[in-house]
Amino acid sequence: MDGEKLRQHCLAKPGAWQDEPWEGDVVVKVGPKIFAFLGSTGTTVGVKCGKGRDLADEWVTRFPEDASASAYIGRYGWNTLRLGGRIPADEILEAVDASYDAVVAALPKKDRPRE
Repeated sequence: MDGEKLRQHCLAKPGAWQDEPWEGDVVVKVGPKIFAFLGSTGTTVGVKCGKGRDLADEWVTRFPEDASASAYIGRYGWNTLRLGGRIPADEILEAVDASYDAVVAALPKKDRPRE
């Protein structure tokens, strides 16, 4: 899994669009909300891995060298997952898909994409 393939996967989601809210840090949003932090290096992805730290910590327990709580927003269930490590590519894609689904579900109906 490389950063460009992951970016393309994110952008293929209904209503997804790329933004750079902080210089050099690429994110992918659906409506007004971020569902994937791609950063500037293409070596990690930040995704929502659960409603809170308890669920998100399952990733950290399974992949201690390649998963960590995201800075500032980790307590809300966001993790940073390293690409090219021990986390299988299909699990990273599943995590992105779950993050997208969680963010879409929390959007007001008017902001949800139509498929």
